[in-house]
Amino acid sequence: MHFLVPTSSSSSPSPANTSSFSLLFLAPENLSKPPAKIHIGIHGISGHSSKNTSLCAVVDRSSSNVSSRKESPDEEVLVVRRPLLENSGDDEGDKTYPAKIDAGLSKIAKKMPIFEPERSESSSSSSAAAVARAQEKPLAVNLDLSLYRAKFLARSFRYKDAEKILEKCIAYWPEDGRPYVALGKILTKQTKLSEARIVYEKGCQATQGENAYIWQCWAVLENRLGNVRRARELFDAATVADKKHVAAWHGWANLEIKQGNISKARNLLAKGLKFCGRNEYIYQTLALLEAKAGRYEQARYLFKQATISNSKSCASWLAWAQLEIQQERFPAARKLFEKAVQASPKNRFAWHVWGVFEAGIGNVERGRKLLKIGHVLNPRDPVLLQSLGLLEYKHSSANLARALLRRASELDPRHQPVWIAWGWMEWKEGNTTTARELYQRALSIDASTESAARCLQAWGVLEQRAGNLSAARRLFRSSLNINSQSYVTWMTWAQLEEDQGDSDRAEEIRNLYFQQRTEVVDDATWVTGFLDIIDPALDTVKRLLNFGQNSDNNNSQLNDTLKYMGGAKDGQSSQVAGSSVGGREDTETGSGFNLDAFLREKLSLDPSKIEVNLDSQRLGRFIRGKTSGA
Repeated sequence: MHFLVPTSSSSSPSPANTSSFSLLFLAPENLSKPPAKIHIGIHGISGHSSKNTSLCAVVDRSSSNVSSRKESPDEEVLVVRRPLLENSGDDEGDKTYPAKIDAGLSKIAKKMPIFEPERSESSSSSSAAAVARAQEKPLAVNLDLSLYRAKFLARSFRYKDAEKILEKCIAYWPEDGRPYVALGKILTKQTKLSEARIVYEKGCQATQGENAYIWQCWAVLENRLGNVRRARELFDAATVADKKHVAAWHGWANLEIKQGNISKARNLLAKGLKFCGRNEYIYQTLALLEAKAGRYEQARYLFKQATISNSKSCASWLAWAQLEIQQERFPAARKLFEKAVQASPKNRFAWHVWGVFEAGIGNVERGRKLLKIGHVLNPRDPVLLQSLGLLEYKHSSANLARALLRRASELDPRHQPVWIAWGWMEWKEGNTTTARELYQRALSIDASTESAARCLQAWGVLEQRAGNLSAARRLFRSSLNINSQSYVTWMTWAQLEEDQGDSDRAEEIRNLYFQQRTEVVDDATWVTGFLDIIDPALDTVKRLLNFGQNSDNNNSQLNDTLKYMGGAKDGQSSQVAGSSVGGREDTETGSGFNLDAFLREKLSLDPSKIEVNLDSQRLGRFIRGKTSGA
C-alpha cells in the first residue's frame, strides 16, 4: 500500500519555495512494524529560476508516527540530482531545452554495448587466456634452438618433422621472419612451390613488410617459376625494406643478367656496393661479366677484390680458377684450386671441380684421388660419385662405374643428372632398353627442368641411332620446348634431317635457331670431354661464365664502381694469388702444395685409406658381372 502524505515546509521566506512529501511503503506482512518514511524534498537551487530544482530523499525508520520533519544539514541524506535545464536563450519565458551533447560522443554512446554480465565474463576469460598464453610462451632462446633443430632435420631429409617445428615457431613468434624463410625453403626443396608462396606471403603480412629476407626468398621463388615481372617487384620490395640487404641486389642483378639486361644488372650491382659496402658476391659477378666481355685484366682485378673482401669465399676462388682454365693457364688455375680448398676444406664443389679439372688435363690418378677425398668428406653427395663413376667408365671398367652410379642414385633418388649419366653409359654399352628405362626414370622426377631437356636430347640421339626417326624428332621438339636456347639440340636435329637428305629442312632448323636465340649462350660451350653428360657443379660455374653480351662495351657503370672502391686495398690485392698471373704454362703439378700433409693436419685423414664406401657384396657382384646394371 502506498500513501502520499503532504507535509508543510518552513514558513520562513526563501528565494525558492520548498515543499516536501512523505511516501509511506506498507507491505502486508510488515503492517505491525513502524513504517519506513521517505522524505522527498524538492529544493530550488539558488542562482537559477524556480524551475531548477533538486530532489532529495530521506529514509526514516524511526518508531514514531508518520509526521512531517524538516531536513537539517546534518541529516544523512541521499541526494539525487536531475539534469540541469538550460534556458533556450530566446525570449520564450518558461520554455527550456536539454543540455547540448557533442554529436560525436552521442554516436559513440549509441554504439557502446549495454552492460551484460555474460559478455563481461567472456572478455575477462579471454584476457585471462591471453595472459596464460603469454605465460606459456617459451623464452626467445628457444626460437634459435628450434630453428637449428629444424635445419638439422631438413639436412637429414626429415622434412615433416622440420615443418612441424617451424609451424610451432611461427605460432609462438609470428613477428620473427626466420621461421617463414626456413619453412619456405624446405617446401621449395620438396617442390611444394604453391605452399611455399603462401608461407612467404603470410610472413610478409605478419612482419608488416619490413623483413627483406622474406621478400628476397619470395622473389627467388617467383623467378624460378618464370614470373619475371613479379620477381622484379618482390626484389624491389626487398631493397625498400632494407637497402643494405645485399642478397636482394645480387639476386635482382642475376635476374636481369638472365634476361639480357646487362646495363641494368651493372647498375644494380653498383647500388649493392654503394649501400652494402665491399661484398665478394657482387665483385665476383662483376668479374664474370668482365670475363664474358673479354676484359680479362679487369676481371682478375675484380676477382682479387672479391677474395680480399672474404678470403674464405670458396666460390670466388673457384670462379677465378675457371677463368684461368678458359685461358689455358693451368698452373695458375691449380693454385687457385689450392686456395679454394684451404679456404673451405670440406667444400664439395671445390674438391669436385678440382678433380674434374685434373682428370680433364690428363692427371687421372690425381683427379680420382681428389674426387674420393670429396666423397669421404661429403658421403651423402651424389654428384661426386657421379663424376667418379664417369671417370671410372672412361679409364677403368663399366661394372665399377655402374656400382658408383647406383650408389649415387641411392644417396639421392631425385637427383636427375645421376640417372641421365647412368642411362648415357648404358647406351654407350649397347644396353638400349636399360638406357630407355633410366631416361624415363629421370623424367618421372621432373619433366620441366633443364636436366629434363638434356635427358630428352640424349634420348633423342639414342632413338636416332636406333633408327626411330619419328620418335627422335618428337624428343628433340620436347627438349626445345623446355630449353629453346640449346645449340646442341638444334644442331643435332638439323644433322638428322641432313642425314635423311632433306637439306632444306635442315637449313630451316638452323635458321630457326638463329632467329629465336637470345644473348644467353648455350651449354654447348660447357662440354669438356667425357663430362658432356652433365656435371651439375661445372654447370653452376660455367653458366656464370657464359652469360651477358660479348658486344656490351658500356663500361661506365663498372668505372663508377671502381671509383667507389677507390683502390684502397690495391697493395693487398697484389699479395693475393700474385703468382697466378702469368703466361701460358704446361700442366705440371709442382705447385708446392702438399696435399697429403694438408689432409693429415687439417682434416685428420689418412691419404692411404681414402676409398669410396660401397657395400662389398654389391661391389663384388658388379665386378664379377653378375648384374646387368638395370
